[in-house]
Amino acid sequence: MLPNRIKFLLIFFLIFSIAIVIRLFYWQVIEHDRLTIMAEDQHFSAMDIPAKRGEIKTSDGSVLVSNQPAYLVYASIPNLKEKPEEIAKKIAPIFWNLDESQKVVQETQETVGQEEEAKKDLKDLAKEKEDGIKKIEQDLKNKLDQPSLVWVLVRKKVPTDFFEKIKALKIEGIGWEMEQTRFYPEASMAAHLTGFVGSDANGNDKGYFGLEGYYNEDLRGTVGKLRQEIDAQGRPILVGEHVDIPPKDGRDLITTVDRSVQYVAEQKLEEGVKKYGAKSGTVLVMDPKTGGILADASFPRYDQSKWSQYDKDIYKNPAVADTYEPGSTFKTVVMGGGLDTGVVTPDSRCDCSGPREVSGFKIRTWNDKYYPNSTMVEVLQHSDNVGMVTVEDRLGKERFLKYINDFGFGKATGIDLEEETDGILRDSSQWQTIDLATASFGQGIAVTPLQIVRAVGAIANGGKLMQPYVVKKIVDSSKEIEIKPKVLRQVIKPETASTLAEMMVKAVEGGEAKRLIPKGYRVAGKTGTAQIAIEGHYDPKKTIASFVGFAPAEDPKFVMLVKVDEPSSSQWGSETAAPLFFDIAKELFTYYGIPPGQ
Repeated sequence: MLPNRIKFLLIFFLIFSIAIVIRLFYWQVIEHDRLTIMAEDQHFSAMDIPAKRGEIKTSDGSVLVSNQPAYLVYASIPNLKEKPEEIAKKIAPIFWNLDESQKVVQETQETVGQEEEAKKDLKDLAKEKEDGIKKIEQDLKNKLDQPSLVWVLVRKKVPTDFFEKIKALKIEGIGWEMEQTRFYPEASMAAHLTGFVGSDANGNDKGYFGLEGYYNEDLRGTVGKLRQEIDAQGRPILVGEHVDIPPKDGRDLITTVDRSVQYVAEQKLEEGVKKYGAKSGTVLVMDPKTGGILADASFPRYDQSKWSQYDKDIYKNPAVADTYEPGSTFKTVVMGGGLDTGVVTPDSRCDCSGPREVSGFKIRTWNDKYYPNSTMVEVLQHSDNVGMVTVEDRLGKERFLKYINDFGFGKATGIDLEEETDGILRDSSQWQTIDLATASFGQGIAVTPLQIVRAVGAIANGGKLMQPYVVKKIVDSSKEIEIKPKVLRQVIKPETASTLAEMMVKAVEGGEAKRLIPKGYRVAGKTGTAQIAIEGHYDPKKTIASFVGFAPAEDPKFVMLVKVDEPSSSQWGSETAAPLFFDIAKELFTYYGIPPGQ
């Protein structure tokens, strides 16, 4: 029989051996994958190779969005030979100048900003600079003063000229990697259409809004990998394992946007918003035969290269993201339904001798003028609300709502832009008699500018409703994908569309905008003035003025909506949006080589 001391030792060694086996099992089996990764991190150096982001171009191949070199600046903490505060003191003034160069003043506040800046004396400016540099110094010091770390990001996307200044300091331990940043050869042209590139939660480039957001997967490409075996000092082993996976560049987007039309739309819109004292404005131009967007301009706009300096509310594209009550421009849609079903003809007459009572409410004309025994042509000419209620009444609820839906209202168009909204349209069960009446002249519903342009584009296109789109080709090194025009449905008969187009021509020639028509041209169009709904009622002083139309009426080259928000010079579309529409149209007639008489 073994002594107790030996028994104790045997039991101790047995437990110890079992513990070792369990521990080995833990490290070699359970923790195998994690330890393998850790070992590879020590034996291999891996680096992402960024892919070139695809370009965005206009229809003629001109570049709207491209790339230019920039630099990621980092610090290798073990290799820093100077104190963090000394390094921070050297770099901070460069970063302060970089930040100042990227600051912008909102266009709508430009004058105020200039006046305020003029009031500052030199001492204030010097103090502002001193405080700014000190803050950057402190932030840099905090970043660099972390001895437990090996690598610290100092700053991403440093432009070449500022990078050269940092490089010239020759600070040991400060390194860099080349990367890319977006470049805009046409400055802020089509900013709301293109969107911008920011960073995702992991710090990687990501497109936001517009085309950058919608086509992010196509534009960004595939990141490459470089994996190199290294020695204990971190140096590459020449005969060691080496894996090089090249990046795949992003695809280019060729859009339907016409560079010249976009330029004219933006220039004239900015002039118009300022001239009419408006809060903002939008111009949307489409090819009615294809659905391709020729121009998409909104003001105020922003600079995509300095997007972070702007209020986030300005990023969304008003042409697809904003809704508004269309007012009298919607009368063209309702009249189209009336003509298509035969409940009215251009010569049909209505009792328009005074206000019409509907469910206890009185429907009046916009100017309280009435035209007894008016034809449907005259109803459009006079923009007569009472006459439009007559059309809606003859259509009946079911057919009235059918045409509104068929023209594409109440749901997104599906255009290839990120932030499109549906608009607001009641469910069929929620329409009351008064709702149907007010909707006949564009009140009580909410639409997007694109929905109006597409609907009127169907009238210009023989009654065919097109799928609106912006990108016509997606191109990479191996293939080219073409996006072809798509007819969604025949909304109204071709003869109805032709008749309605002629009525719209007469509405322009006999209406408030007749003085604006360029001599020798026939333009089909309709003005609109809608009060803005605020907290359950309409603001009597604030309006949205608009004009939608197409030309030449017989063979339209473009359909265009001009929308002016809260003009202060005049609340009427005929005195703000219509003049702006014809200013742009004159330029387009010249650009397209359309002579008078067509």
